[in-house]
Amino acid sequence: MREIKTVWGKILPEVNLFPIYYLVFIYGFIYILPYGQSFIGLTWFDWFRSEDGPLEWLQFFEYLVASFFSLIIFIRSKRKSSINTLLWLVFCIFLFLIAGEEISWGERITGFGIESISEVNIQGETNFHNLPIFHNYLLDPVFEIGCLLLGWFGWRRFPKLDALPPKNLSLFFLFVALFYFYFDISWASTTEQIRNDQEIFEFLLASGLLTHCWNNFKKFL
Repeated sequence: MREIKTVWGKILPEVNLFPIYYLVFIYGFIYILPYGQSFIGLTWFDWFRSEDGPLEWLQFFEYLVASFFSLIIFIRSKRKSSINTLLWLVFCIFLFLIAGEEISWGERITGFGIESISEVNIQGETNFHNLPIFHNYLLDPVFEIGCLLLGWFGWRRFPKLDALPPKNLSLFFLFVALFYFYFDISWASTTEQIRNDQEIFEFLLASGLLTHCWNNFKKFL
């Protein structure tokens, strides 16, 4: 990691600091942009974090590209039966499914969907993560547990598995786990539930996975 020079001295971080710079940019700049509204009638901040906003589309492309990298890593790995190599295949399938879910499997582009699914979908779209049982009960715990696995438990317990993100990428995932935990626990608080900025934090998850897949893909170039 790069050495950071400050008026207090030099800092040599052991983790990638992009998540901190990104959150400072979003909440310290985008959040207070003047002139009120963007070109679609929302504030700039709300446009960034909205459904079909720029962050969600960036996530789609990141998941799709990361899925491609994972597939190449799996194909070029010599030991196809090893746990590490099989994890890359799992990543490939999982990332492709998430990419499809992000854009409701093309419904947001083509307008065509599966009516039997959209009728019971909370957002009225053809995707599975917004079905009541997932959206209301399973989605947030999956984010919390999954991001703890990727951002802490994986590299702590299984450091030899390069399919799991290393320590230096931990902030990409731990900030997401912290947000979802705080968002859920605010239901039980005596104050109003915190604002749902999930797209802002999910962008970190997608960026962390893409960075991880790219770092391993480069080994085969």
